[in-house]
Amino acid sequence: MTTEKATKNKETVRAFFNALTAENAETVANLFAEDAKHINPYNSGIFPTGANGKEGIKNYWEPVFPNFDGMTFDIEEIYAMEDPNMVFVKYKGDIKLKNNAGVYSNDYYSTFKFNTDGEITEYVEIFNPIVAARGFGLLDKIKQ
Repeated sequence: MTTEKATKNKETVRAFFNALTAENAETVANLFAEDAKHINPYNSGIFPTGANGKEGIKNYWEPVFPNFDGMTFDIEEIYAMEDPNMVFVKYKGDIKLKNNAGVYSNDYYSTFKFNTDGEITEYVEIFNPIVAARGFGLLDKIKQ
């Protein structure tokens, strides 16, 4: 049962990244529990801090997709933790900027927590805020 749960949760993580690549906020949100949390601990005062609840997560992602000309997330490592209701992922994100302005790339680490129904209850997105600020021309906005 533990191995089955770990495998299922890792599949849900992959579905999450597939939904981001497909730019489908509803599919993203449907992977989450009603009371889920999306947390961006390194938002540096210029990026969103995250979102609460399934509807909040949908509302978080919906306006993101039209700002770009596509995005991909390549999973480099994915591990179910000792508790199979937690998954760790190391991945690279490439986001194509509009008007041929280039590609924003960053390295990410994330944790996903799941409830007994296999829904995501917590998603923590860890990224390098300096790389992100540079990629979006916001270096001068970083708060100390």
